[in-house]
Amino acid sequence: MSAEATSPGARSRRRGRTSIDLRRLGKAALLGPASRDRLPDAIGHVADAHRAHHPDADLLVLGKAYVLAEMSHRGQFRKSGEPYITHPLAVTLILAELGAETTTLTASLLHDTVEDTDVTLDQVRAEFGDEVCYLVDGVTKLEKVDYGAAAEPETFRKMLVATGNDVRVMSIKLADRLHNMRTLGVMRPEKQERIAKVTHDVLIPLAERLGVQALKTELEDLVFAILQPEEYERTRTVIADRAGAGPSLDLVAEDVRRTVREADITAEVVIRPRHFLSVHRARLKRGEMRGTDFGRLLVLVGEDADCYAVLGELHTCFTPVISEFKDFIAAPKYNLYQSLHTAVAGPGGAVVEVLIRTHQMHKVAEAGVVALGNPYAPVDGAEPADGERADPTRPGWLSRLLEWQESATDPDTFWTTLRADLAQDREISVFLADGGMLGLPAGATCVDAAYAQYGDGAHGCIGARVNGRLATLSTVLVDGDTVQLLLAHSPAQEPRNGRDGDGDGSGTGKAGSTGGPGDVEGTHGGGRGQDPQGMADPAHGRHQDTAPGPSPEWLDHARTPAARIAIAGWLAANPESLKVAEAPPRTPGAVTAGRRGVANVVVDVPEATVRLAGCCTPVPPDAVTGFTVRGGAVTVHRAECPAVGRMTALGRPPLTVRWGDEAECRVTLYAESFGRPRLLADLTEAIATAGAAIVSANVEPPSEQRVRHTYTLQLPDAAGLPGLMRAMRDVPGVFDVRRAQHEPAP
Repeated sequence: MSAEATSPGARSRRRGRTSIDLRRLGKAALLGPASRDRLPDAIGHVADAHRAHHPDADLLVLGKAYVLAEMSHRGQFRKSGEPYITHPLAVTLILAELGAETTTLTASLLHDTVEDTDVTLDQVRAEFGDEVCYLVDGVTKLEKVDYGAAAEPETFRKMLVATGNDVRVMSIKLADRLHNMRTLGVMRPEKQERIAKVTHDVLIPLAERLGVQALKTELEDLVFAILQPEEYERTRTVIADRAGAGPSLDLVAEDVRRTVREADITAEVVIRPRHFLSVHRARLKRGEMRGTDFGRLLVLVGEDADCYAVLGELHTCFTPVISEFKDFIAAPKYNLYQSLHTAVAGPGGAVVEVLIRTHQMHKVAEAGVVALGNPYAPVDGAEPADGERADPTRPGWLSRLLEWQESATDPDTFWTTLRADLAQDREISVFLADGGMLGLPAGATCVDAAYAQYGDGAHGCIGARVNGRLATLSTVLVDGDTVQLLLAHSPAQEPRNGRDGDGDGSGTGKAGSTGGPGDVEGTHGGGRGQDPQGMADPAHGRHQDTAPGPSPEWLDHARTPAARIAIAGWLAANPESLKVAEAPPRTPGAVTAGRRGVANVVVDVPEATVRLAGCCTPVPPDAVTGFTVRGGAVTVHRAECPAVGRMTALGRPPLTVRWGDEAECRVTLYAESFGRPRLLADLTEAIATAGAAIVSANVEPPSEQRVRHTYTLQLPDAAGLPGLMRAMRDVPGVFDVRRAQHEPAP
């Protein structure tokens, strides 16, 4: 957008990209518009590039936009001396080559008119409509006169907000910055470095997240040349000398062509040279470079199935490097990218990287969201029901960025946080239990996933399952993990993994997957503890009536701005949550009721005292067996109890026992839960409602966000045990209820 000058020798210009003759364009621009029946000469090459992607496009609006832009910028020149109109023409050509649709190109031609000329937004709206006006306004800078030092961060904030409603705004900005970077040569070195630094910190990460690889790679090389000139020159020398570095990719490419041809697969095999920064990184990683390290093979096919067919042929006819295989077709990356990645051993053992994709995948890989055309065009003429445009980015990272920027009201905080967030050099994709997907920075934890999925609703998160296993909120996620966030008092329940209170009684309790915060006060991944009985825990200073929310320790685990801003905001609004009282650790407590001395079993031993084993507490109709112990008493165990094997190994003969006619029974149950206020009260209420009496209860202190309850219960009828266990599992925060199966630890 600024009138940067042309660099006479832009050495990193992407090979194969159309070269723009600025002198020819300038001369054509000065000649003014052409006759009514044809487009101006200066925009003819843009029209050709546009028609290559959109054969039926209406070019009259482009001619009209060019005329307005040329007249508005007439008399303005770039620092290198070319007429200023060459800049919007070059930006528009970049977008046309990527396949942008007509509205984007129209706005691109006009993108500097409101900022640098007397043209107003109202005029643009009147001539070209609301959409073009919105795009032009989105990329128009804020005035330093009005905003001072905050002009740059606030301009980017404005641009991001506009991008949230129409992603084409950022497409124009990226193309604008690319042309300015190409023509940065006559600027002062300090200004070149400042612009390159902002490009590196903000715009290149945004290009990556929008999937516009064609712009991203060239921007990376241009920034590399400015910020690391010595390394850039060294890399240029390495590339120039690569002819003698080893086996050539040409030989491997020919072998691959022959392989797919013999398999009767229609495919195009091309060599994709690495760009400068990629070669630099590969050289630092591998040391000595071989000929096959300077590029990759790209195999383009017609259908998705052909991708896997080519993969099978390559792995059959070549030696594959299995560790290098990645399937981004079945699981696309967060930036729309789809492709199969593999590597095979080439001549002399050299490793050759191969990318396999369809032609459409390749178009999206190069152009990202630009390849979507107009992502907001109505489908079958139907507008979105809520009147809002859907976020075309996957999996909605742009929407979440807009949410946290609303909380960063200070320009410096916004600018620092934005650059820190975008500085993450890698993102991961994690899958949700309901089938959705989240894009998170590498190193993100379950805390970040919770706030990414639920926003402020994550204040009530009490735990998580990662790949089906319980995990603390501080657990670091890796690419491909499946995560299920557990919320307090969630109205929804996930299906149980175990049996629902059958004879064995094993099962996994429910976990809330949706809904807002409840009255949870668990250990929260290393945070404060909470008395599971619902009373205030002196060791941790919170009473059950205190509003639920995150602990300060969550900030140590949060990596994303959304999570950190939300947690800090809650803690600032609830200062009482930071108060921690001193008290000694809690010890397990026990509540004991009356004991029943006669078991409902029949043993063929006269006058023997019979008791049910406490390690497995059998109930009808469990298969049982008995053993004589000291004092002549008979202890009855479930047949699958581990103690049976030990008694048999000691040579003690089993006794035949059977259940009597009495319906009552006693059973010991373990309930595993996350700590929260009133948990014990809710559990005992569920037990009483099911008609069971508590003989004894033991509650252990919270450990790793978990609380274990041990109940010995008297049931009027063993048939009610499955229902009792279901009722206990339905208590919020309880994730497992099972029968006692092991002898208690000493």
